[in-house]
Parts: sequence; C-alpha cells; structure tokens
Amino acid sequence: MNFEEFLNLMDVLLGENGCPWDREQTHESLRKYLLEETYEVVDAINNNDSAALCEELGDLLLQVVFHAKLAEKSGAFTMNDIVRTVSQKLISRHTHVFGDDRAEKGDDVIKIWEANKEKERAFSPYEATLAVPKALPALIRASKVLKRSKKNFPDANEIIEKIRTNLGDFVIQNEEFGEILMSLVALANIFEINAEISLTNAVEAFINTLSKEIPATGGLNLKED
Repeated sequence: MNFEEFLNLMDVLLGENGCPWDREQTHESLRKYLLEETYEVVDAINNNDSAALCEELGDLLLQVVFHAKLAEKSGAFTMNDIVRTVSQKLISRHTHVFGDDRAEKGDDVIKIWEANKEKERAFSPYEATLAVPKALPALIRASKVLKRSKKNFPDANEIIEKIRTNLGDFVIQNEEFGEILMSLVALANIFEINAEISLTNAVEAFINTLSKEIPATGGLNLKED
C-alpha cells in the first residue's frame, strides 16, 4: 500500500459506512493519542529498536493523517496543504541551501534557521515566548522561553550562586522551587545541555540502580498497548 492508498483508507474509515469510533473523533479527542504516539517514537529511538521505530512512526503518521482528514471534512485544510506548508518552510529556512547564506557546520544552520524564522514572524521577545507551546514538557518549554526572551542572563557562576541562595532558605515554597528549576535550565542553556534529556538519563540511571537492589519478578508485560 502506498501513501495515496493510505489516505483513501482513512477516507473509508471516516466515511458513512466506515468506523463509528473514527467518525466520532475530533482534533481535541485525538490529542492524547498524538502525545502518546510521539513519546512511543522517542522511546523506540532511545532503545535503538528499528522494528519498534518503524511501527511507532506508522502510528504517529496515522495521527497526522487522521487530523488532516478531519480538517478536510470541515473544509479547513487538506493533507496537500500540510505538505505544501512544510515544504515552503524548509525552503525558506534553508537559505544556506536554496539561497545565498553559507553554513559550514550544524551550529551555523541553527543560527540561520532561527534568523529566517524571526524575519518571517517579526515577533517581539515577549510574543516569541508566548508562541512556545504550553503543552511542551516544562523543562523543554523553559529552555525555549529563556532562549527566545533574549534577556542578558548572568554568567554561570552568578546563576550557581543564586541557586545556592535559594537552596539556603529554611523552607522552599512551590514558587521558589520553580525559580530554582528555571535557574538550572538557564545554566543548562549556557553549557548547551539539553535539560530534558539530562533528566531523562538521570531517571533511567536511578531505575537501573533499583534493578540491582530488587530482582525483577518476571512474567510481567510492562509495555503499554
């Protein structure tokens, strides 16, 4: 089955004689599945599991096509509109390939991409921070907000001192703890550390320490469907 046939398959499922559950879905009702499939793709990548990655990418593609077909039925946009929009974005952001900019390494490409994005949207720093999706995991969102704010943050030593000061308080409230986390993310940005991946790795390391202390019982299928 090719991609066009896959699109037709979705038309059948969403048609009058198709699947009742599929026909009941909306963009809002499908949100949780989109998030779940995205995380399962990431999990397959982390596990270096090619077979699982192939399957999970298919499940993620299903979500994209599902949303596209719902939009098409409402007259909002089509799958072709999605492809055209992302293609135009790739061309306009890769001016080092399709224009006169030059990039010798990956860091150059990122700077060019961000510069071209700013030209297209012309956001103020405040507007740019508002554009960061609220649905992102908090550490990823914090990192993006700090970068887009374009504020001149103190150097690493000053941030570390601020963290020490906050930790020195006898009682730490929710707001103060949030400030500590923001400071840690700012520190991660300075050292070009991905805070989300760093914490994920730390969680996995912690789980591995438990496996050495408590033997697995076996016989349990821990993977969700």
